[in-house]
Amino acid sequence: MDRRSFVRSLPAIAVLAGSAPSPADEARAPIVLPRPEHEGGKSVLAALSERRTVRALREEGLPPQVLSNLLWAGFGVNRERGPFGTSGRTAPSASNSQEIDLYVALPEATYVYEPTSHRLVPVGAGDLRALVGNRGQQGLGATAPVRLAYVVDLARYAKAPFQEPGLRDPEIQKAYYYVATGLIAENVYLCAASQGLAAWFHNCDRQGLTAALQLRPDQRVLFGQTLGYPAEGFA
Repeated sequence: MDRRSFVRSLPAIAVLAGSAPSPADEARAPIVLPRPEHEGGKSVLAALSERRTVRALREEGLPPQVLSNLLWAGFGVNRERGPFGTSGRTAPSASNSQEIDLYVALPEATYVYEPTSHRLVPVGAGDLRALVGNRGQQGLGATAPVRLAYVVDLARYAKAPFQEPGLRDPEIQKAYYYVATGLIAENVYLCAASQGLAAWFHNCDRQGLTAALQLRPDQRVLFGQTLGYPAEGFA
């Protein structure tokens, strides 16, 4: 990821402090994403026609606008008032619990996507992209510019604005969060196809990521998704 291009979109924290930020400071600073584009790209039908899994990706970083579009398409806010009086998202969730978080692994740090403010909040410095891949295949896709880790926060079911029957049943919850993850991942797939990007949805090192991200017991790593430009011959 081209970190310098991201820094241009950040608030002038370093300027106010009177000094340039160090790499460590940059990794700790939230990334304010550009406003997502709601027009452009290929049509939904064209994106469906071109949606596919591509595992061979280039290391070339994604522009901030492209990353902004991908995250918003996946699970961004598309209306201020959605079901039960809370904001609406681009993908549905049980009782609008919005239980899935997207962790974004970039070369220099890992962030969690905050849909309401449309920004990336740092959760740890260092490169965790290998852990977002399959155990035993960590070299495959580990140098792609962006990897998403899908994490469910089970505590959100108890906070959902509408408590539908079974919402606190662990087995029913499992069905809900797996479906929710699939819906978000497909949004990302279609957005990637509309912009000529490669995408790959896969398993990940759940135990390793849980430790590295210092997740709570009621948070669970589910799957990963790798994004970037397709390698030569895979366009």
